[in-house]
Amino acid sequence: MRVAVIGAGPSGLVTLKYLITAHNFLDTEPIEATLFEAEDAIGGTFAHRTYEDAELVSSKQLTTFSDFRPNADDPDFLSAERYVQYLRDYCTHFNLWPHIKLSSKVTSYGCNGLAVCSGLHVTPNIPTLEGIENVPKVFHSADFKTKSQFGVDKTVLVLGTGETGMDVAYMAVNSPTRRVLLSHRDGFLCAPKRVPDPVILPIFGNKSDPNHLNVPVDSSSASLFDTAYVHHRLRDHMLLWEYYDFFIKSTLWLVGGSKYGLGQWIGGISDGRYHASKIFFNKSNKAMPYISAPYRASHESSLLQRLRASVIQVDIADTHGRHIDLAPRPACFTPSGTVTFTNNNRPEYTRLRHEQIAPDVVVLATGYTQTFPFLAAGYPTPSTTLDTRDLWHSSDPSVAFVGFVRPSFGAIPPLAEMQAMLWVLRLVGGPAAVGVLDPAHEPQYRLKLAETARIQYGVDHESYAYQLAVDMGAAMGVGEVMRKGWGCGGDGWYKLPLVWALGANFNAKFRVRGPWRWDGAREVLVGELWDTVARRGGFFGHITLSGLPMLVFGTISLFLYLLDPLLELIRPKKTAANKR
Repeated sequence: MRVAVIGAGPSGLVTLKYLITAHNFLDTEPIEATLFEAEDAIGGTFAHRTYEDAELVSSKQLTTFSDFRPNADDPDFLSAERYVQYLRDYCTHFNLWPHIKLSSKVTSYGCNGLAVCSGLHVTPNIPTLEGIENVPKVFHSADFKTKSQFGVDKTVLVLGTGETGMDVAYMAVNSPTRRVLLSHRDGFLCAPKRVPDPVILPIFGNKSDPNHLNVPVDSSSASLFDTAYVHHRLRDHMLLWEYYDFFIKSTLWLVGGSKYGLGQWIGGISDGRYHASKIFFNKSNKAMPYISAPYRASHESSLLQRLRASVIQVDIADTHGRHIDLAPRPACFTPSGTVTFTNNNRPEYTRLRHEQIAPDVVVLATGYTQTFPFLAAGYPTPSTTLDTRDLWHSSDPSVAFVGFVRPSFGAIPPLAEMQAMLWVLRLVGGPAAVGVLDPAHEPQYRLKLAETARIQYGVDHESYAYQLAVDMGAAMGVGEVMRKGWGCGGDGWYKLPLVWALGANFNAKFRVRGPWRWDGAREVLVGELWDTVARRGGFFGHITLSGLPMLVFGTISLFLYLLDPLLELIRPKKTAANKR
């Protein structure tokens, strides 16, 4: 069997690895797999579209692959440079280099399977803005590399409030610029990368410990009764979404004063779009204190806010007198280069409307457009919705799109690893290898995005990962978890079950059993990942993120299991799901 992989980013590399090692796990002959990369180096976006001081927004615990773990001394959030080195080491460890062809654009290739792991043409998305040619310097974030590109004593306008836009604005305000503006279309949610660790009773002089770093948020959720062992009636109901929507908003308000983001006093997502089931979290949060600075005093002056902040409050970063002006989308630029902003009926427009602002530099952090000219016209792509686990179309499972789903909060590389495992299993073993992939299970993990949203393939990371594990027979039952724990020896008898229950859906959980079983998985779970779970601290780590959801959802699931025979008579199970 010959299989081609397009793209040498993390998704392409992990797919290649599972293809060339499949015969070690599955009943199949060795696969002849070749990866083609148009650039002259591996790493994808992390190597070719990154910039000075870039840092991953997902944690090393979640982002790194199941059987090749980060170094013990790596920080929780790897730099882009370090992550590219990790990918190089991954290629060396699994001897992928002989199967990789760099500087190779695919025009045709005879094969039995194709894994598309990159847009074959990824081009910057350039918005049409009247008069933008009157701005002295305009460039897309794809061409941004260093802070020196801002110049000295210049006014910088950044368009786009995604994670790249936030990074660029933060770097600009910490450069010798005159002024920095950040333009948005309909708000954003600036989420913390770590579990909030607020100061309790700061009114008495209590302060945070600068040496204590709480666990990353994407490694903090408990899977027990949230994704694992959830009764189907609860799993398919909006109750889970509603709980987390309430939890997110109430937690953000409690520790920072605003439900729209951590310490976010401006730029909130419009209420019609702001629901946990509909949004992608922005985890690049360094710019937020600078964006909120002009509005903080007025918002924090109310009696309710003063009372709240005297009881509990996250630290507020010192901006040293600098700030970022949030702005609406530009309507146009005049012949003199002055920007006219769209009236969005928000406070930022009122604040700026009488000013004459002529930016010296405009940075377009407006994303990318992906096309697939290698495929026949009309062939299903991620943007047209793949009907089998958002991975392949049922009409042709020999072609997979790996690494295109976008998690609301999580990371793409570990999901790409799970996708690669499922697709390779399907490719070599046929339908019998993965069972029936019931489409009724898909709405449970899909985000409830508006039909007009540019990205339609958003997923809940935890639900999606667990569903793929169930599809492959890699999710352990309660009894098996306990037996595997005892089999670890030493203190593994309690560590493995607790990591399974209290930890996020790390991919190593799904290498303990199933077709891709790996002997080192248990060591990873009772070692590195146990340390991660045990490190989770405070009220928000142990109670709200673990204890309370398990108590609430566990009780509901138990009740439903006990009543299931009666409920089946009264209200038979639907064939299509509503949620998660």
